[in-house]
Amino acid sequence: MSGVQNLEVTRDEADIRLDRWFKRRFPHVPFGMVAKLARKGQVRVDGGRAKPDDRLQPGQIVRVPPLPDPGETKPELSLSREDATFARSLVIYQDKELIALNKPPGLAVQGGSKITHHVDRLLDAFGRGEERPRLVHRLDKDTSGVLIVAKTAQSAKRLAKLFQGRDLKKTYWAICLGVPVPKAGEVKGFIKKAVGDHADREQMVGAAHGEEGAQYALTRYAVAEEAGRRVSWVVLRPETGRTHQLRVHMAATGNAILGDGKYTCDVPVPEGLSRKLHLHARKLEIPRPGQKPLIIEAPMPEHMKQTFEALGFDPRADLIFVEEALT
Repeated sequence: MSGVQNLEVTRDEADIRLDRWFKRRFPHVPFGMVAKLARKGQVRVDGGRAKPDDRLQPGQIVRVPPLPDPGETKPELSLSREDATFARSLVIYQDKELIALNKPPGLAVQGGSKITHHVDRLLDAFGRGEERPRLVHRLDKDTSGVLIVAKTAQSAKRLAKLFQGRDLKKTYWAICLGVPVPKAGEVKGFIKKAVGDHADREQMVGAAHGEEGAQYALTRYAVAEEAGRRVSWVVLRPETGRTHQLRVHMAATGNAILGDGKYTCDVPVPEGLSRKLHLHARKLEIPRPGQKPLIIEAPMPEHMKQTFEALGFDPRADLIFVEEALT
């Protein structure tokens, strides 16, 4: 076992996630161990507690607790041929800078407690070491759609900054219970992770400005189609990227997303529809210097296709009026 180390983040490690920093510095230490050490407060950044997805800046000091020596940890299982084939089947676009995947519902983006099958592990199918793609954003486990991974450290830095800002345009499709009133508008306010002895640490709740942990969240929405007053197809555009933001906001309007067991409303669920989460990252519009934006669209998962068909919604409909309402 090594002793405690206090290591400085270098310039070429700017904006890298804490877990990816560990992967570079200590490749024999699995993600699950990093996450566990962070939860216990043994990994610290500039003296403060840190999360695996926190991004580091040059000059920061990372406290690294005693770690097992190489050879003492169980080696991570190599990717099977079936998993590699599956990973490549998710690709919907790629160029020199990035790979776009159509993430299916139910597949976690990163590993954790009891999660061994996830996108981050599947990225071994595209290369190892410096050739291995890098995650630059996340989708909830049960949300499907466009997920971007960067091919180089430089592109990872550029894309991560775009996802943190508002120049990159994200469009989601959702099937919601009832019909929002008005049919186009915005939901905004502050949200934070639930706290308390009996709180679900994965749940977000409303918060007041200035409250500890409170983050501002803004979502624009527009109803594309509706089935009576029971269900509606809503196009969502998050202007911020908070945890569970779209799910929290639609439940707050009284029109929770179909299949969401965490954020609910009083509108009854129609019979005969899938109970899987109906939230799909449909499209990304990525700015490119000196060029037109790169537009990437992901086909819907099977359960949403079936729901669209059952409700008579046309996914090929001209949504110009929706785009106008969202801008």
